[in-house]
Amino acid sequence: MDTKIRTLLDRKGHEVYSIRPDQTVYEAIAEMDGRHVGGLIVMDGDEVVGIVTERDYVRKVILRGRASKETTVATIMTRNLVSVTPDQTVNDALTLVTEKKCRHLPVFKDGKLDGILSIGDLVKWIISAQQFDIQVLNDYISCR
Repeated sequence: MDTKIRTLLDRKGHEVYSIRPDQTVYEAIAEMDGRHVGGLIVMDGDEVVGIVTERDYVRKVILRGRASKETTVATIMTRNLVSVTPDQTVNDALTLVTEKKCRHLPVFKDGKLDGILSIGDLVKWIISAQQFDIQVLNDYISCR
């Protein structure tokens, strides 16, 4: 797919939910639940310092016997972000989530956070594009 990431973000929206690194994991999970999202960008002031996801919670809190109300987000967050720019394509994004085994892709434009896409957003886009192609082919066949 040659569709640019900016197209997806423009349709989905550029809103990003975030949390501070000094907040507790419990607060992060409560925020994710309240927002119906699987990850939050971790911000230290205006700086993006990582991402915390449900997967981080399972692997770094539950499986290690840590307490959610005592563990800080900084302790479990992923610091090395896998990200894209608005000029990259949906194919680029799909390749990244597959190779890097991640589910959330922050989008940076000129070094600043511009939005975030989930693997679900990418899959929805692919399905929508395929349904459009199928409809076009059906219309073509019907006209013959």
